[in-house]
Amino acid sequence: PEFPGSSEQATRHAKVVIVGAGPAGLTAAIYAGRALLEPVVFCGLKGSQLLQTTDVENFPGFPGGILGPDLIDKMTAQATEAGATFEYEEVHGIDTSTRPLRVAHGWDPEAPEWMTADTVIIATGAAAKRLDIPGTGDGPNGFWQRGVSACAVCDGAIMAKDTQSFVIGGGDAACEEALYLTKFASEVHLVVRRDALRASVVMANRVKEHPKIQIHWNSNVKEVTGGDRMEKLILHNSASGEDVEMAAGSLFFAIGHNPVTNFLPAEIETHPNGYLKLTQPGRTFTSVPGIFAAGDVSDHVYRQAVVAAGRGAAAAIDAERWLAAGGFGAAQE
Repeated sequence: PEFPGSSEQATRHAKVVIVGAGPAGLTAAIYAGRALLEPVVFCGLKGSQLLQTTDVENFPGFPGGILGPDLIDKMTAQATEAGATFEYEEVHGIDTSTRPLRVAHGWDPEAPEWMTADTVIIATGAAAKRLDIPGTGDGPNGFWQRGVSACAVCDGAIMAKDTQSFVIGGGDAACEEALYLTKFASEVHLVVRRDALRASVVMANRVKEHPKIQIHWNSNVKEVTGGDRMEKLILHNSASGEDVEMAAGSLFFAIGHNPVTNFLPAEIETHPNGYLKLTQPGRTFTSVPGIFAAGDVSDHVYRQAVVAAGRGAAAAIDAERWLAAGGFGAAQE
């Protein structure tokens, strides 16, 4: 794509630019820093999804769990010690037509600053899709992370324990979330807006036959209420027009994710579902030489912090070896 001011002189250069400051980006920064590549990390305005997460109990090394923001703080401090520099700005685009690459960044997408980079690691993650239901948002009037989540594997053991837990969605992911929550919840309610599941036959049958799961067809959640935490919700049946208030300790969105790739040029290939395509099995190379991808932005299967961290390490190692082999000079030979 064309960028305003793309012909302007770049103001700085980095061997490695990392876009994203979640587990993938920060681990990449630690590894790149230890390799003396002096990475520059762009954190964006919102930062990692872990900043919006309370207890993280499945990240190795923290018996009893750790708060999401505390985990990010520790990883950031470690990356800083390794030699990473952090910029709390957005990246607005990458110009792949030049060598080295050019990265547009700053506060204003219409008047970005430019820097050059020998390599770029994309670690922007994937944002869970959420519905605009009263009471499910962030802030004092919403119960996000106070009963409402979009990751049963991340939060189910805490939020759903001994409660009536609700899952919104009708595909395989929603069925998997509902089945997973039966380990913790007293009852699991699957809220499906149509009169049928979109899930595979196998997954649909497992849900229908599970004694702890109740399916609400032609239904949607109208509102979530509570005190310090989520306590109730209103369930609306579109077929009958009836509203029912039900006790609810937790609610999980399972309607998909959107990988954060809207700022990237078309030259960086994606899968049909929008996730970045990796061109070599087990590696982190994208379709553009010098650009690597790590974490949820290229992973539509696992979407776990520890997996993202591992892929961040892999991306930094791939970038280091690519540079050591000659970088763009080798790629053009």
